[in-house]
Amino acid sequence: QVQLVESGGGLVQPGGSLRLSCRTSGIIFSNYNMAWYRQVPGKDREWVAVISSGGRRTEYTDAVKGRFTISRNNRENTVFLQMNSLQPEDTAVYYCTAYLSHTTNYIWGQGTQVTVSS
Repeated sequence: QVQLVESGGGLVQPGGSLRLSCRTSGIIFSNYNMAWYRQVPGKDREWVAVISSGGRRTEYTDAVKGRFTISRNNRENTVFLQMNSLQPEDTAVYYCTAYLSHTTNYIWGQGTQVTVSS
């Protein structure tokens, strides 16, 4: 059974940090590119960051560059999103997704809520 399970969300004050984790099972993790998206109610899901299957390539949306870091541990089948200097506009449900290169078949987790508020 394929599963992606996010954790690490919560309530944090502006300027604070959170580290999201996404543990996978049922896939050959090292074959998959991994990405984080986020979604605010009433808006489209927004891409945040991606890391290649081998971990050598990362990309970020402009809004989080310099503040967020995506990483992965292929031995633990887990991808991470370190989020620093969080701002209220980062409030959203964060989803991880796994996909193979040159495909449009994305596997999604259930999401974890991140709320940045004083």
